[in-house]
Amino acid sequence: MSQAPTPLNSEWIAAHPAPVHGEGTTKNSRGRVLAIGGSRMVPGALRLTGEAALRVGAGKLQMATPRSLALQLGLLVPEAASIALPEDAKGEIAEAGEALAAPLQGCDTLVLGPGIGDAGAAAYLLRLVFGTTLRDLTVVIDAMAIGCLNDLRNEAKPFAGRIILTPHHGEMAALAGCDEQQVTDEPQRWACEIAAHFGAVVVLKGSDTIIAEPSGAALHYGGGGIGLATGGSGDVLAGAIAGLLSRGSCPLVAAGWGVWLHGQSGRRVATTSGPIGFLAREVPAEFPRLLPQ
Repeated sequence: MSQAPTPLNSEWIAAHPAPVHGEGTTKNSRGRVLAIGGSRMVPGALRLTGEAALRVGAGKLQMATPRSLALQLGLLVPEAASIALPEDAKGEIAEAGEALAAPLQGCDTLVLGPGIGDAGAAAYLLRLVFGTTLRDLTVVIDAMAIGCLNDLRNEAKPFAGRIILTPHHGEMAALAGCDEQQVTDEPQRWACEIAAHFGAVVVLKGSDTIIAEPSGAALHYGGGGIGLATGGSGDVLAGAIAGLLSRGSCPLVAAGWGVWLHGQSGRRVATTSGPIGFLAREVPAEFPRLLPQ
Protein backbone atom coordinates (compact mmCIF):
# COMPACT_ATOMS: atom_id res chain seq x y z
CA MET A 1 0.00 0.00 0.00
CA SER A 2 1.35 3.43 -0.92
CA GLN A 3 2.41 5.78 1.81
CA ALA A 4 0.02 8.70 2.29
CA PRO A 5 1.28 11.75 0.38
CA THR A 6 2.73 14.71 2.23
CA PRO A 7 0.52 17.81 2.14
CA LEU A 8 1.90 20.55 -0.07
CA ASN A 9 1.10 23.49 2.19
CA SER A 10 2.72 26.55 3.75
CA GLU A 11 4.73 24.35 6.12
CA TRP A 12 6.25 22.38 3.24
CA ILE A 13 6.97 25.60 1.37
CA ALA A 14 8.75 27.07 4.42
CA ALA A 15 10.84 23.92 4.81
CA HIS A 16 11.83 23.83 1.13
CA PRO A 17 12.70 27.42 0.19
CA ALA A 18 12.97 28.70 -3.33
CA PRO A 19 16.34 30.22 -4.32
CA VAL A 20 17.09 33.74 -3.13
CA HIS A 21 19.54 35.75 -5.24
CA GLY A 22 21.73 38.31 -3.51
CA GLU A 23 23.82 41.28 -4.56
CA GLY A 24 25.81 40.76 -7.71
CA THR A 25 23.14 38.63 -9.35
CA THR A 26 22.94 38.95 -13.13
CA LYS A 27 20.20 37.90 -15.52
CA ASN A 28 22.33 34.93 -16.53
CA SER A 29 22.85 33.76 -12.97
CA ARG A 30 19.12 34.06 -12.30
CA GLY A 31 18.51 31.32 -14.85
CA ARG A 32 18.02 30.93 -18.60
CA VAL A 33 14.87 29.28 -19.95
CA LEU A 34 14.25 28.05 -23.47
CA ALA A 35 10.57 27.40 -24.27
CA ILE A 36 9.80 25.43 -27.44
CA GLY A 37 6.27 25.11 -28.72
CA GLY A 38 3.33 26.79 -30.33
CA SER A 39 1.61 26.08 -33.64
CA ARG A 40 -0.65 27.86 -36.06
CA MET A 41 -3.63 26.43 -34.17
CA VAL A 42 -2.35 27.59 -30.74
CA PRO A 43 -0.07 30.55 -31.47
CA GLY A 44 -0.17 32.14 -28.01
CA ALA A 45 0.68 29.20 -25.75
CA LEU A 46 4.33 30.17 -25.36
CA ARG A 47 3.34 33.65 -24.29
CA LEU A 48 1.70 32.09 -21.21
CA THR A 49 4.60 29.73 -20.56
CA GLY A 50 7.27 32.34 -21.08
CA GLU A 51 5.64 35.02 -18.98
CA ALA A 52 5.19 32.55 -16.13
CA ALA A 53 8.90 31.67 -16.26
CA LEU A 54 9.83 35.35 -16.01
CA ARG A 55 7.30 36.01 -13.26
CA VAL A 56 8.89 33.37 -11.01
CA GLY A 57 12.22 35.10 -11.43
CA ALA A 58 14.04 33.55 -14.40
CA GLY A 59 16.58 36.02 -15.72
CA LYS A 60 16.49 35.25 -19.46
CA LEU A 61 13.90 33.71 -21.74
CA GLN A 62 14.09 32.43 -25.30
CA MET A 63 10.89 31.35 -27.08
CA ALA A 64 11.23 29.09 -30.11
CA THR A 65 8.14 28.76 -32.26
CA PRO A 66 7.08 28.34 -35.92
CA ARG A 67 8.48 31.03 -38.17
CA SER A 68 5.09 32.51 -39.05
CA LEU A 69 4.39 33.19 -35.35
CA ALA A 70 7.77 34.33 -34.08
CA LEU A 71 7.55 38.06 -34.75
CA GLN A 72 4.10 38.44 -33.18
CA LEU A 73 5.15 36.39 -30.17
CA GLY A 74 8.24 38.50 -29.70
CA LEU A 75 6.13 41.65 -29.68
CA LEU A 76 3.77 40.10 -27.10
CA VAL A 77 6.70 39.31 -24.79
CA PRO A 78 9.29 42.02 -25.44
CA GLU A 79 11.41 40.84 -22.50
CA ALA A 80 12.27 37.63 -24.37
CA ALA A 81 14.20 36.56 -27.44
CA SER A 82 12.01 35.09 -30.18
CA ILE A 83 13.45 32.29 -32.32
CA ALA A 84 11.83 31.51 -35.67
CA LEU A 85 11.79 27.78 -36.43
CA PRO A 86 11.06 26.01 -39.73
CA GLU A 87 7.47 24.85 -40.01
CA ASP A 88 5.47 22.42 -42.10
CA ALA A 89 2.33 23.06 -44.14
CA LYS A 90 0.15 22.64 -41.03
CA GLY A 91 2.03 25.31 -39.07
CA GLU A 92 3.85 22.84 -36.81
CA ILE A 93 7.58 22.93 -35.98
CA ALA A 94 9.66 20.89 -38.42
CA GLU A 95 13.38 20.21 -39.10
CA ALA A 96 14.50 22.65 -36.41
CA GLY A 97 17.78 21.04 -35.39
CA GLU A 98 20.08 23.66 -36.84
CA ALA A 99 17.97 26.57 -35.56
CA LEU A 100 17.87 25.12 -32.03
CA ALA A 101 21.53 24.15 -31.66
CA ALA A 102 22.74 27.48 -30.23
CA PRO A 103 19.62 28.20 -28.10
CA LEU A 104 19.94 24.77 -26.44
CA GLN A 105 23.55 25.50 -25.58
CA GLY A 106 22.54 28.83 -24.05
CA CYS A 107 19.88 27.68 -21.59
CA ASP A 108 19.73 26.05 -18.17
CA THR A 109 16.19 24.70 -18.46
CA LEU A 110 14.06 23.68 -21.41
CA VAL A 111 10.26 23.55 -21.40
CA LEU A 112 8.86 21.61 -24.35
CA GLY A 113 5.30 21.01 -25.48
CA PRO A 114 2.95 23.97 -24.91
CA GLY A 115 0.90 24.68 -28.01
CA ILE A 116 2.27 21.83 -30.13
CA GLY A 117 -0.64 20.14 -31.90
CA ASP A 118 1.06 17.29 -33.74
CA ALA A 119 2.53 14.20 -32.08
CA GLY A 120 5.10 13.80 -34.85
CA ALA A 121 6.42 17.31 -34.26
CA ALA A 122 6.60 16.75 -30.50
CA ALA A 123 8.41 13.41 -30.91
CA TYR A 124 10.91 14.95 -33.34
CA LEU A 125 11.74 17.69 -30.82
CA LEU A 126 12.09 15.24 -27.94
CA ARG A 127 14.51 13.12 -29.97
CA LEU A 128 16.48 16.25 -30.77
CA VAL A 129 16.76 17.17 -27.09
CA PHE A 130 17.54 13.65 -25.86
CA GLY A 131 20.24 13.40 -28.50
CA THR A 132 22.22 16.30 -27.01
CA THR A 133 25.12 15.90 -24.60
CA LEU A 134 23.96 18.75 -22.35
CA ARG A 135 24.50 17.05 -18.99
CA ASP A 136 23.28 19.94 -16.82
CA LEU A 137 20.11 20.69 -18.78
CA THR A 138 16.84 20.24 -16.90
CA VAL A 139 13.67 19.62 -18.90
CA VAL A 140 9.96 20.20 -18.33
CA ILE A 141 7.86 18.07 -20.70
CA ASP A 142 4.27 19.20 -21.13
CA ALA A 143 1.13 18.62 -23.21
CA MET A 144 1.46 16.74 -26.52
CA ALA A 145 5.10 15.89 -25.83
CA ILE A 146 4.21 13.74 -22.81
CA GLY A 147 2.52 10.97 -24.78
CA CYS A 148 5.48 10.76 -27.15
CA LEU A 149 7.67 9.46 -24.33
CA ASN A 150 6.22 5.98 -24.77
CA ASP A 151 8.37 5.45 -27.84
CA LEU A 152 11.42 7.23 -26.41
CA ARG A 153 11.98 5.46 -23.12
CA ASN A 154 15.55 4.45 -23.92
CA GLU A 155 16.46 7.85 -25.34
CA ALA A 156 15.18 9.51 -22.14
CA LYS A 157 17.35 7.44 -19.78
CA PRO A 158 20.37 9.80 -19.77
CA PHE A 159 18.05 12.55 -18.51
CA ALA A 160 16.85 10.61 -15.45
CA GLY A 161 16.83 12.93 -12.45
CA ARG A 162 16.51 16.00 -14.68
CA ILE A 163 12.98 15.65 -16.06
CA ILE A 164 9.63 16.96 -14.82
CA LEU A 165 6.45 15.69 -16.50
CA THR A 166 3.22 17.69 -16.16
CA PRO A 167 0.35 15.50 -17.42
CA HIS A 168 -3.36 15.88 -16.82
CA HIS A 169 -5.29 12.65 -16.33
CA GLY A 170 -5.83 12.02 -20.05
CA GLU A 171 -2.16 12.51 -20.87
CA MET A 172 -1.18 10.25 -17.97
CA ALA A 173 -3.51 7.51 -19.24
CA ALA A 174 -1.90 7.71 -22.69
CA LEU A 175 1.59 7.54 -21.20
CA ALA A 176 0.79 4.71 -18.77
CA GLY A 177 -1.26 2.70 -21.27
CA CYS A 178 -4.32 2.57 -19.07
CA ASP A 179 -7.84 3.98 -18.99
CA GLU A 180 -8.34 7.57 -17.83
CA GLN A 181 -10.78 6.38 -15.17
CA GLN A 182 -8.01 4.23 -13.70
CA VAL A 183 -5.85 7.32 -13.32
CA THR A 184 -8.74 9.17 -11.68
CA ASP A 185 -9.30 6.27 -9.28
CA GLU A 186 -5.63 5.86 -8.29
CA PRO A 187 -3.71 9.03 -9.18
CA GLN A 188 -0.90 8.47 -6.71
CA ARG A 189 -0.25 4.95 -7.94
CA TRP A 190 0.08 5.97 -11.57
CA ALA A 191 2.10 9.10 -10.84
CA CYS A 192 4.58 7.10 -8.74
CA GLU A 193 4.88 4.32 -11.33
CA ILE A 194 5.68 6.72 -14.15
CA ALA A 195 8.05 8.71 -11.92
CA ALA A 196 10.00 5.56 -11.11
CA HIS A 197 10.06 4.38 -14.71
CA PHE A 198 11.48 7.60 -16.14
CA GLY A 199 13.49 8.79 -13.13
CA ALA A 200 11.32 11.91 -13.29
CA VAL A 201 9.26 14.10 -11.01
CA VAL A 202 5.65 13.76 -12.15
CA VAL A 203 3.09 16.53 -11.60
CA LEU A 204 -0.27 14.85 -12.15
CA LYS A 205 -2.67 17.76 -12.54
CA GLY A 206 -6.32 17.77 -11.53
CA SER A 207 -8.73 19.29 -9.05
CA ASP A 208 -6.18 17.83 -6.63
CA THR A 209 -2.57 17.53 -7.78
CA ILE A 210 -0.15 14.72 -6.99
CA ILE A 211 3.60 15.31 -7.28
CA ALA A 212 5.52 12.02 -7.33
CA GLU A 213 9.23 11.30 -6.99
CA PRO A 214 11.05 8.28 -8.42
CA SER A 215 11.54 7.01 -4.85
CA GLY A 216 7.77 6.58 -4.43
CA ALA A 217 7.31 9.58 -2.13
CA ALA A 218 4.54 11.98 -3.10
CA LEU A 219 3.07 15.39 -2.34
CA HIS A 220 -0.59 16.35 -2.46
CA TYR A 221 -1.96 19.82 -3.24
CA GLY A 222 -5.64 20.42 -2.67
CA GLY A 223 -6.16 22.64 -5.69
CA GLY A 224 -6.36 26.32 -6.45
CA GLY A 225 -10.06 26.39 -7.25
CA ILE A 226 -12.23 25.67 -10.25
CA GLY A 227 -11.18 28.89 -11.94
CA LEU A 228 -7.86 27.29 -12.87
CA ALA A 229 -9.67 24.68 -14.96
CA THR A 230 -9.36 26.84 -18.06
CA GLY A 231 -7.45 26.88 -21.32
CA GLY A 232 -3.81 27.87 -20.92
CA SER A 233 -3.62 27.10 -17.21
CA GLY A 234 -1.27 24.18 -17.78
CA ASP A 235 0.96 26.30 -20.01
CA VAL A 236 1.35 28.73 -17.12
CA LEU A 237 2.20 25.96 -14.66
CA ALA A 238 4.83 24.47 -16.98
CA GLY A 239 6.48 27.87 -17.33
CA ALA A 240 6.49 28.50 -13.59
CA ILE A 241 8.18 25.16 -12.91
CA ALA A 242 10.74 25.77 -15.66
CA GLY A 243 11.58 29.21 -14.30
CA LEU A 244 12.18 27.82 -10.81
CA LEU A 245 14.35 25.02 -12.20
CA SER A 246 16.46 27.53 -14.10
CA ARG A 247 17.05 29.50 -10.91
CA GLY A 248 18.59 26.46 -9.25
CA SER A 249 15.75 24.63 -7.53
CA CYS A 250 15.95 20.84 -7.64
CA PRO A 251 13.14 19.16 -9.61
CA LEU A 252 11.01 18.33 -6.55
CA VAL A 253 11.25 21.83 -5.08
CA ALA A 254 10.61 23.45 -8.47
CA ALA A 255 7.54 21.27 -8.96
CA GLY A 256 6.24 21.87 -5.45
CA TRP A 257 6.74 25.61 -5.57
CA GLY A 258 5.32 25.80 -9.10
CA VAL A 259 2.15 23.96 -8.13
CA TRP A 260 1.78 25.98 -4.92
CA LEU A 261 2.34 29.34 -6.64
CA HIS A 262 -0.08 28.43 -9.42
CA GLY A 263 -2.79 27.34 -7.01
CA GLN A 264 -2.39 30.16 -4.50
CA SER A 265 -2.26 32.72 -7.29
CA GLY A 266 -5.46 31.28 -8.72
CA ARG A 267 -7.09 31.76 -5.34
CA ARG A 268 -5.90 35.37 -5.17
CA VAL A 269 -7.21 36.19 -8.64
CA ALA A 270 -10.53 34.55 -7.76
CA THR A 271 -10.99 36.92 -4.82
CA THR A 272 -10.95 39.95 -7.12
CA SER A 273 -12.28 38.54 -10.41
CA GLY A 274 -14.71 35.94 -9.12
CA PRO A 275 -14.24 32.19 -8.75
CA ILE A 276 -14.74 31.36 -12.43
CA GLY A 277 -14.14 33.20 -15.69
CA PHE A 278 -10.73 34.71 -15.06
CA LEU A 279 -8.03 34.05 -17.67
CA ALA A 280 -4.90 31.96 -17.39
CA ARG A 281 -2.80 34.98 -18.37
CA GLU A 282 -4.00 36.82 -15.25
CA VAL A 283 -2.40 34.29 -12.90
CA PRO A 284 1.37 34.90 -13.35
CA ALA A 285 1.15 38.52 -12.18
CA GLU A 286 0.50 37.17 -8.67
CA PHE A 287 3.67 35.05 -8.53
CA PRO A 288 6.09 37.82 -7.44
CA ARG A 289 3.83 38.70 -4.49
CA LEU A 290 4.15 35.15 -3.16
CA LEU A 291 7.85 34.56 -3.80
CA PRO A 292 10.50 35.18 -1.12
CA GLN A 293 12.24 38.52 -1.39
